[in-house]
Amino acid sequence: MVRSKLHTSLPQGLPTRQQVLDFIASSEEPAGKREIARAFGLKGTEKIALKALLKDMAEEGLIDGNRTAFHRLGGVPRVTVLRVVEIDDDDVLAIPDSWQPDDATPPPRLRIVEVRAKGPRGAGRDKQAALKLGDRVLARTEETGSGWLAHPMKKLPATNDQVLGVIELDGSGKGWLAPVDKRVRHSVPIADLGGAEEGQLVLAEPAGRSPRAGVKVTVVLGDPLAPRSFSLIAIHKHGIPFVFPHATIEEAERAARLPLSEDMREDLTHLPIVAIDPVDARDHDDAIWAEPDGSGGYRAVVAIADVSFYVRPGGAIDREARKRGNSVYFPDRVVPMLPEVLSADVCSLKAGEPRAAMACHLAIDASGRVTGWRFTRARVRISEVIAYEKAQARIDEDTAEPHLVHLWEAWRLLEKARHARDPLELELPERRVVLDQQGRIAEVAIRERLDAHRVVEDFMIAANVAAAKALEAKVAPVVYRIHEPPSREKLVALKDYLSTFDRKLALGQVITPSLFNRMLKDIADETEKALIMEAVLRSQTQAYYGPRNAGHFGLALGSYAHFTSPIRRYSDLLVHRALVDAYDLEQPRPPASADVPALSGLADRDRSDLARVSDAISAAERRAMEAERETIDRYVAAWLSGRVGEVFDTRITGVQKFGLFATIIGLGGDGLVPVSTLGIERFGYDEKAQRLIGEETGEEFTIGMILKLRLAEANPLTGALKFEPVNLLDGASGIERRGDRRDAPPRKSGKYQAGKRGRPGNIRHQGRRR
Repeated sequence: MVRSKLHTSLPQGLPTRQQVLDFIASSEEPAGKREIARAFGLKGTEKIALKALLKDMAEEGLIDGNRTAFHRLGGVPRVTVLRVVEIDDDDVLAIPDSWQPDDATPPPRLRIVEVRAKGPRGAGRDKQAALKLGDRVLARTEETGSGWLAHPMKKLPATNDQVLGVIELDGSGKGWLAPVDKRVRHSVPIADLGGAEEGQLVLAEPAGRSPRAGVKVTVVLGDPLAPRSFSLIAIHKHGIPFVFPHATIEEAERAARLPLSEDMREDLTHLPIVAIDPVDARDHDDAIWAEPDGSGGYRAVVAIADVSFYVRPGGAIDREARKRGNSVYFPDRVVPMLPEVLSADVCSLKAGEPRAAMACHLAIDASGRVTGWRFTRARVRISEVIAYEKAQARIDEDTAEPHLVHLWEAWRLLEKARHARDPLELELPERRVVLDQQGRIAEVAIRERLDAHRVVEDFMIAANVAAAKALEAKVAPVVYRIHEPPSREKLVALKDYLSTFDRKLALGQVITPSLFNRMLKDIADETEKALIMEAVLRSQTQAYYGPRNAGHFGLALGSYAHFTSPIRRYSDLLVHRALVDAYDLEQPRPPASADVPALSGLADRDRSDLARVSDAISAAERRAMEAERETIDRYVAAWLSGRVGEVFDTRITGVQKFGLFATIIGLGGDGLVPVSTLGIERFGYDEKAQRLIGEETGEEFTIGMILKLRLAEANPLTGALKFEPVNLLDGASGIERRGDRRDAPPRKSGKYQAGKRGRPGNIRHQGRRR
C-alpha cells in the first residue's frame, strides 16, 4: 500500500489509542493492522502488542474490529459500545459505554432501533438479542434531526464485575457503594455517580483496571426500600430477563389469534374438568377429571395447556422462552417465561373458555397402579377454577359435586400406590409472604399443606411418568427430570453424623428413600428427629434436567419427566414437542398470513443436542430458585427490621467454626450468631458432628437445638439477620456472653449505619417497617 504524505512524519514505535484513531481517520486508503504497523515502523514484538491494542480498542467500540474507519460525531463514534439505561413500552435507550466521568457534557442518550432480517420460511427474526437494563451492545450510530439512533450489530457478553448497591456519602461528600449482597462485606469508592443520589439503588462496574479506581454508576434503579424493590434487586443481581422484546410481543399477539381448529383435536368440552390452583394463581397450566371405570378403578384425564401449539420452535417467543428457562415467582410479581397474552390469557385454562390442551388419558386400577395411558391434542372447556382451600372445604363439609368427589376417590387409589412406592417424605415447611395493596408486608406465614395439594400433586406425577414412558416406548428424545441418589461422600458424612446419636447407617446396603423414611419414623424424640431430618436433607443431590435417564430417587421412580407446566417451564414444552412428533399430533399448519413458524414438534437443533439445552434450563432453574429465596429473605428481614431487640425462639440450622446459623421457628429468616458472642471461652469445631464445643465447660451447640436469641440486626437489602444470646451470664456454666445489649442504650435509629473505619458499610435498616 502507498502511504499518504500525511503519514511520512509519524512517530515510530507502538502508537497510542489516539494516534491509531488519527491515522485511521486521515488515511486515504482502508487502514488495517498491517497498514498501521507499517506506518509506525513496528517490528517483532511490537506487532504483537499492536494486535492486542487493536483488539482492546475494538472491544471498547473505538474501532469496528475490521478495516473500516470511523469519525467521531459530537463525541459519539460511528461504531461504539452502548449500555442500556432505560427500557419502556416503546423505546430502549442507551448511552456510550466508554463515556468518561470527567467529560464536560452529559452522555447522549441513543434510541436503539430494532433491526429485522428475514429468517427461515420468510419469518421475521431479530438480529439483536433481547436487551435488559445494563446490557452492552455494539452498535452503529447516527445523528438525526430528532436525536441519536443506534443500530445494534451484536450483543456483547455480560461483564461479571457488575455490582448492585446503594449510594452513600461520607462526611466529605465522597460517594461509596454499599453492596446488597450479604456475601460482600465492604463498601467500594465511587469514581462516577452518573447522576445518582444518596440512598438510591444502582448498578455499577469498575471504573478502571485497578481496584483503587473504584466504580462508576451505570444504571439508577431507584429507592431500594420502596415496595417491589426487593424482587428488582434479585432480578438485576442474577441477570433475569424481565422485559420482552417487541418482536416477541408482536409474535405472541399473532399467535394468540390462531384459530383453535377442531380438526385433529379430541373434543373434551363435555367433561367437567376442574383446575385446582392457589387462590392468587395468575396462570393455569393443568386441570383434572376422573370417573369410575366400573371395575374398581378410574379413568382420568390430566389436561395441560397446549403451549406448543402457540409457541413454535425457532420463533421469537421460543428464543425468549429458551433464554428465560422458566417463570420466576416473587411475592410482588411474576417474571413469566411467556408474554402475558399467552401465559395469563390464551394458553391459560380459564373456566368457561374453549382452550387448546394436551390431554393425558390415564387408566388407574383398584390398587392405584397406572395401567395405561394415551396422549391427544384436545379442546377443553374448564368447568371451574377452584382454590385449594375451597376444594378441600367442600370435601370436608360433604358439599362437593360428584366430579370433585370422584377426583378424591381416584386420588385415594394413587395415594395407595404412592405409599407402596414409599418416596422420600421430609417435612419441609414453605414460607409465604403476603403483601398489602401498597406492596408492604402484611404477613409472613407457613403454607398449610392440604389433601387438595396432594390430589393435584399425585395426578401430575402420574401424568409426568406417563409422558416419560410414552416417549420411551417410541424411542423418542426425552428431557428427563433427574434426581440421583446421594453420593458416597455425602453418605459417609451422614453416617459419621448419625454415629454421634449412636445410630448406624450401613453403606453396603442399597440406599433407597424407604431407608430414610424408616429411620425417621423410628425416632420418637422430636428434637432428635428434626436434627436427623435436616441431615438427611443435606445428603440429597440437586435435581436437574437431562436426556439420559438416571431415575428420580426422591420420588422412587425409574422414569420421570416434567410435562404438566409448559406455561412456566421450558422443559415441559420440549416434552410436549417430543410427544407431538412421536405420536403424530401435529396440527394443520397455520396460514402464511399468521406469520408464525409452521411446525410445533421438536426442532432439529434440540433433537440433536438435548444435553446442551437441558444444561441451560437446569442453570436457569437454579438461578430462579436462588433469586426467589433471596427475595423472601429480604422481605422477612424488612418485616423484622422493626423488631430489632426482640427475643425469638430459634432453631440452629447450621454450624461453622465462626458461628451458628439459626432460623426463627414458625417464621423463617436465617441469621448468624457469631462465635464471639457465645462466651469468653474458646469453642472448638467438630465437623463430623456439626457442633461447637466449649473447651472449658464442654457446652455444645448442634444443629436442631432450640435457643432463645435476641435479634441484633436486620438488613432488608441483603436479607441478612444477626442474632445474639439473650443472657449476659449463663447460670449453669458461668459463661459470660459477649455482645449482649440488654442493658445497653438503644442503637441509633436511622436508614443507614456507617461501616468500618468511618466508611459507609453494609446498610442496616432498623427501627421501622416498610
